Order: sequence, then structure tokens, then C-alpha cells
Amino acid sequence: QVQLIESGGGLVQAGGSLRLSCAASGLTVSNYAVGWFHQAPGKEREFVAAISGSGSATYYVDSVKGRFTISRDNAKNTVYLQMDSLKPEDTAVYYCGAAKTWTNVVVRYEYDYWGQGTQVTVSS
Repeated sequence: QVQLIESGGGLVQAGGSLRLSCAASGLTVSNYAVGWFHQAPGKEREFVAAISGSGSATYYVDSVKGRFTISRDNAKNTVYLQMDSLKPEDTAVYYCGAAKTWTNVVVRYEYDYWGQGTQVTVSS
């Protein structure tokens, strides 16, 4: 059974940092592109960042470039999202997903597996 388990969310003041983790079981993350999406109340789930299976390629939505860093530790079967200089508009539930191909990683329907999400709240 495939599971993606997110952790690391919480409440932080604007300008602070959090590191989210996406731990996988039942699949080998090096065989998948892994993406982070977020979903605010009343809004669609939106792309944030993705990393290829080898880790050689990354992609970010413009609003987080220079603030967020996605990385992976294939030995731990885990992908991370380091979030710095957080803003109140980053407040959302953050989900990680695994996709078999790198093509269209910004599109949530391309993902085969999802975690349950972790809440990130940034206070002003």
C-alpha cells in the first residue's frame, strides 16, 4: 500500500521558516517526480514546487522562488520543502504528491498518489 505522509506544518510568524517533509512508503521516490501543492480555504489545490526523480530538475511557482527550496533524500525515501521568509498568504494545507513522469508536474491531475496534508499557518 502506497502512503505519502506529510509533516512539519505549524503556526509561524511572518518572516519565519518551516521545513515540510513527505515520507513515502510502498513506493520508491527516486522513481517518481514529487510535487508540493497547497490549498487555502475555498480555493483550488495549487502547484508550489516539484523535483524530478533524480533530483536534477526542480520547478517553482513564481510566488515562492527565492523563498522555498525543494530537495529529496532518496536514502530516506523522503522529499522536503524548506520554506523561508513565510508570508500570511502562504497559509494553506500543504500536500505532497507523486507522479510517474515529469511532464506537466504543475497539473494536479497528473499525480498518482497524494498525502493527507499538513496545515501551515502564517500570522502577520
